[in-house]
Amino acid sequence: MILDISWEEESILLEQQDVLSALLNNAINEAIHLSGGPDEAEVSLMLVNDQRIHTLNMEYRGVDRATDVLSFALQEEMDEEPDSEFEDDMLGDIVISVERAREQAEEYGHSFEREIVYLAVHGALHLLGYNHEEENDKQEMRSKEEEVMAKLGLERV
Repeated sequence: MILDISWEEESILLEQQDVLSALLNNAINEAIHLSGGPDEAEVSLMLVNDQRIHTLNMEYRGVDRATDVLSFALQEEMDEEPDSEFEDDMLGDIVISVERAREQAEEYGHSFEREIVYLAVHGALHLLGYNHEEENDKQEMRSKEEEVMAKLGLERV
């Protein structure tokens, strides 16, 4: 898997970027692997502030507020179900608000690293066709998220 990370949000120190890069790479790779995505998948990840994600959320979804994560799939799956074949290896882009990840980590009582990894997994699953519009889809996606997080040793406490 190829992961291209863009560090637009400047509060993450260089030393922390190295640690987070490894965690994020492992997390997205595991989500793709456990969901039957392409072995040579390519994903772009942008770590931004609330203002930037707010702008993107408004521009692409018509929602006038910041959010924690956005996913932009670059292709449609060939079938209707997750775990199906993809036309090529370029899956798409994930955008995470670092500010929102920090707030949610504090709110949920776990580390910033765990929260940002969870958001990356959530975004990767969206790229693979998972969603949470219907309750049964939401349960399937949450189950896959928990499976990935458990493989990484980052389960909820």
